[in-house]
Formats: sequence, structure tokens, C-alpha cells
Amino acid sequence: MGAAVAEAIDALKRLGSKAGRDGMARYGLPSDKAFGVSVKDVQSVAKKLGKDHGLAAALWRSGWHEARMLACYVDEPERVTPAQMDAWAKDFDNWGICDTVCFVLFDKTPHAWKKVETWSKRKEEFVRRAAFALLWGLTVHDKEAEDARFTRGLSLIEAAATDDRHYVKKAVNMALRATGKRNPELRVAALATARKLALLTSESARWVGRDALRELSKRP
Repeated sequence: MGAAVAEAIDALKRLGSKAGRDGMARYGLPSDKAFGVSVKDVQSVAKKLGKDHGLAAALWRSGWHEARMLACYVDEPERVTPAQMDAWAKDFDNWGICDTVCFVLFDKTPHAWKKVETWSKRKEEFVRRAAFALLWGLTVHDKEAEDARFTRGLSLIEAAATDDRHYVKKAVNMALRATGKRNPELRVAALATARKLALLTSESARWVGRDALRELSKRP
């Protein structure tokens, strides 16, 4: 496994560049532990490696930004445990890795909905963001979920909308908008939540509500 990890990281190093790292910095992504590899190139490396749960764990432990991105693509969702999800979420230190893990891997695990619920109440900024990034991903990828799950998600959105931390409120807003786009019934429910938030005294909640209203009020 050690050789496989070293080879994968070497491949990422060769694909990295200072321009890539500078681009990351412009988008608020840390570049001190990064090679500056594009997402497309990370995906290309992942395709060559195939699925490997053990390799994913080792890549994550390396701490390199792109190695952790790569881990999302090579891991096997059915083998991901709740403990792994908590451990990786604790390591989240930027929006890019948080969202990628949630959209690419975590929302395909059988534990996704439970983590939406529990992480939405956590204090850490990127763990709480992960709850709503995960909900956002589920609106797209969980084709079988009943509307009641997303209605519950709207309650969690309402509870977290007063959190004025940038990376939390942005994810809360995106989850609200994505819920409203899932189907006509949820659009009505999401609009009702957005209107309620837009009237609150919390500046963060008002922004979340008003921004969602602008998008969801447009003709489908």
C-alpha cells in the first residue's frame, strides 16, 4: 500500500503547478499543503487507479489537498463507516475539500441522512457546512428519497440560517435553493421557508432567505 500511495502522490506532484496553487489561493483554498492540480486531472488519476478503500484511507492520511481529493474518487461508498465520516469531517479545513467529499463520496453512503442531522448541530464551521453540503448533494443524487426527508432538511436549514459564519451560511443557502429545485412540491415548501427567513431579525437568515427567494421565485 505504501508504494501505491507514493506513486499516486508522485503523479499528483507532476500534474501540479504554481499557477494552480495561485488559483487555489484566489478562491480561498489553502495552498501550503497542495500541489496545484486541477480537479479534472485529479479525476484522471482516480480513473487509472480504480476503486480502493484502503488506498483512499492512506491518501487521506497523507494530508495533501489533492491526495484527499483523490481519496474521494477512489473510495468505495459502501465500505465507508460513520466513524470514517466523522474523522474526515473533523479534518475539513476548507470549503473545497468539504464539498468534494460530500458531493462525490459521502452522499452515496448509507449513513448520509443521519450525518445531515447530527452535523447540522455541530459547532465546527466546516463540519456544520458539511451537513448542508451533504443535504445539497442528496437533492441531486438520492433519487429514491421521499419528500419528508427534505422537509426535515428544511427545518434544519431554518435552525442553522442564523449562523453568520461565511462558509456555513453559504452552504445553508445552497441547500435551501437545491431543495426547492428537486420537485414542484418541495419548491413550494422551500419558498415558504425562504419567506420566513427573510423576515427574521438575523442578518444571516435574511440573506439566506432573500437570496433563495430571488432564485426560487423565478418561473420554473
